[in-house]
Amino acid sequence: MLRRPGSGLGSARLLLLLCWLRLCLAGSAAAPHLVVVLADDLGWHDVGWHDSLIRTPQLDALGAGGVRLERYYTQPLCTPSRSQLLTGRYQIRTGLQHQIIWPCQPSCVPLNEKLLPELLKEAGYVTHMVGKWHLGMYKKECLPTRRGFDTYFGYLLGSEDYYSHERCVFISAKNATRCALDFRDGEEVAVGFGNMYSTNVFTKRAVDLIANHKTEKPLFLYLALQSVHEPLQVPGEYMKPYTFIKDEKRRHYAGMVSIMDEAVGNVTAALKRYGLWDNTVLIFSTDNGGQTLGGGNNWPLRGRKWTLWEGGVRGVGFVASPLLKQRGVESHELIHISDWLPTLVNLAGGHTNSSKPLDGFDVWKTISEGSPSPRKELLHNIDPMFVDTSPCPGIDNKTSSPQDNSFPWDDSIFNISIHAAIRHGKWKLLTGYPGCSHWFPPPPLFSESKILSSDPPTKKLWLFDVVKDAEERNDLSEKYPGVVKKLLSRLQYYYKHSVPVFYPDDDPRCDPAATGAWGPWM
Repeated sequence: MLRRPGSGLGSARLLLLLCWLRLCLAGSAAAPHLVVVLADDLGWHDVGWHDSLIRTPQLDALGAGGVRLERYYTQPLCTPSRSQLLTGRYQIRTGLQHQIIWPCQPSCVPLNEKLLPELLKEAGYVTHMVGKWHLGMYKKECLPTRRGFDTYFGYLLGSEDYYSHERCVFISAKNATRCALDFRDGEEVAVGFGNMYSTNVFTKRAVDLIANHKTEKPLFLYLALQSVHEPLQVPGEYMKPYTFIKDEKRRHYAGMVSIMDEAVGNVTAALKRYGLWDNTVLIFSTDNGGQTLGGGNNWPLRGRKWTLWEGGVRGVGFVASPLLKQRGVESHELIHISDWLPTLVNLAGGHTNSSKPLDGFDVWKTISEGSPSPRKELLHNIDPMFVDTSPCPGIDNKTSSPQDNSFPWDDSIFNISIHAAIRHGKWKLLTGYPGCSHWFPPPPLFSESKILSSDPPTKKLWLFDVVKDAEERNDLSEKYPGVVKKLLSRLQYYYKHSVPVFYPDDDPRCDPAATGAWGPWM
């Protein structure tokens, strides 16, 4: 049989090309799918593995088969945690040190910050977001679809009605309360979901995205559930197992946790059913501590949402994945919500060269292999404008006040009247007014003798060994003045290198009366 000259060489070249393409495609497919599930206001004592009476079988099983993060920290509020998750940078870098972004504030995460979905898109990922944004929406450039997400489905604000999906806001300049829909599919108003419980709606969209995912590109899914934030609403059947809980708020809250637990189980089942699970890394995290005023609980930790006590910032979290080298273990290494950006980008094979300097660390080896955490220090926050809108009854101040003159610390290193906290190794230093300082046992265990702080209202500095004393009951500031001085110096360093707080006045042009829906107005 005659062959044309060079045909064998051409076939060999073609074979080599096909092999090269196959290897490239295989390498691309090897990048793991990344799923981040963020719960809203889930407290330390609101999950089964922390001995709660609330049942969380799906979360318990996922955490037990993965790595539970027992020294994992978030911020004490929604917007700051979400911003640090997606920027990998402390809120002192972005001007978001104070409270949250309220509906009518012309503010959002600075547009010159590069967010996690943008970095993952550069690494070849398809990026989807479902759920609560709460990072600003006053102009279109702030919307999720302009910040790196291919698709978005959810709430731009927070505190919506779970069924009507409306958010009511008092607009002071108009002396009027406006209730309007806060639901978007992409950049368009999402309609047709009335009387549908948000957790179920969000879960269905997440499952649909998983089912329709084209496997030639890896998936990034950010599912930011509304659960278990107020208002306390849940289908009645989810409260039936909790008739023994006499406190009405706690009983409603328990039902909300149960339906959220079911939702995470449904998402995980979809990942398995559609063949993605074996190459998926799933992160579950709360955004802050539980709000005791709304049924949440952080026992035995001190404080609650809004505070810098452990109950406000020590978060429920775990990583579940067949890709973990160690599974079925607890990690007691220091990890922060800002660490997810560099961790996930590196897992994706991407890079952060185009980002601003990060405060987060790549903690994958810490989680997967049990290596020591690269993080030795954590700035919880510095907020010179702090006001506690819901202070503890009786003994707490809403804001900082002058230090008792009998206390040896002055402001020569750092202004200790400022609301701030920092962690270094085992040590945690708090200054100013950290927020409500009580301990809150779950309602059946309520006892006045267990919860009241004995600190005088003029006290403005605390030092704790939070490895031995996670409940923050034994102030060691007078015993270890050298440690106090070192941490005050670190606070001053961060304060000196922080940007000014950006907390603009409300803009009455936010009024949704004309459109019937909350959205960009500039």
